[in-house]
Amino acid sequence: MKCPYCNYNESKVIDSRPADEGTTIRRRRECLACQKRFTTYEVMEHLPLVVIKRDGSRQSFDKNKVLNGMLRSCEKRPVALAELEKIAAEIEQELQNSFEREISTSEIGEMVMERLKDVDEVAYVRFASVYRQFKDINTFMDELAKLLGDKKNSGKQG
Repeated sequence: MKCPYCNYNESKVIDSRPADEGTTIRRRRECLACQKRFTTYEVMEHLPLVVIKRDGSRQSFDKNKVLNGMLRSCEKRPVALAELEKIAAEIEQELQNSFEREISTSEIGEMVMERLKDVDEVAYVRFASVYRQFKDINTFMDELAKLLGDKKNSGKQG
């Protein structure tokens, strides 16, 4: 690490400790030439995720867009913001852990719906109606029937 005072290329680490709730490492260093001390931060590098939209265009993944979509679906519903933030963070982490650097909006939508189904069924149906672009009442009813079928099947297992 280059010294910010004398530009010497070598320093020694005096102290290391986690920072920012364990997402960063703070290192206290001392220059081997001028003996001045300085602090560096080590942060994990996140590879950029690219979202492929329905029209074929691409843009960077934005966790806030996922969160905002869920917030609209959960409007006037008893769902805590912390729960939605947790879901958005889980989805982002799952995408980061995958080997894919490009993901379609449909895959992200499926991930959101899978999690919303367990949190709030009304929010799930609202999100699905926008995401799946229901053309008429029949496609809406089909989605409700699937949800009710899943609920019956999970009730039989438990």
